[in-house]
Amino acid sequence: MPGHPLTPEDLFERLDALGIAHRTASHPPVSTVAEAGALRGDLPGGHCKTLFLKDRKGAFWLAVMLEERRIDLRRLAARLGAPRFSFGGADDLYTLLGVRPGSVTPFALVNDITRQVTAVLDRDMLQQDPLNYHPLTNDRTTAISPGDLLRFITACGHRPLIVELADLEHRSAG
Repeated sequence: MPGHPLTPEDLFERLDALGIAHRTASHPPVSTVAEAGALRGDLPGGHCKTLFLKDRKGAFWLAVMLEERRIDLRRLAARLGAPRFSFGGADDLYTLLGVRPGSVTPFALVNDITRQVTAVLDRDMLQQDPLNYHPLTNDRTTAISPGDLLRFITACGHRPLIVELADLEHRSAG
């Protein structure tokens, strides 16, 4: 990644320049959905998680979904016509998106200036308003409308795939 990754403050300036409304709440750093749920208090809207994935042929994917989703990665890869998925490594995550594990967010697409990562968005997630994501670090949560999220991703030069994910969740054994 040429240059340095953007900071949260750089991200906020970019959102402001695009005329995108956003609200940010600070909290202690969180690395998991469970930690975020315990600390977020009464932040309204859809709470989301973002998975950084690598397919068997070396392509990278960013799957953004409602936090309660338990996606079967094999079925997600099949839905997208991709070879088998695994989780992307921390070095690739930082090199491509400029964030560390625990801070993965669709906002990190701003750092993917070579457009090596394909964004995949949960269709149901886009029905929630606002949507909540880390603003490049995991010590804050930023709320944004679904339409503005799409506008931001497009302004970063990406064309997100909007996919129905509800039917790709792990099936319960009972």
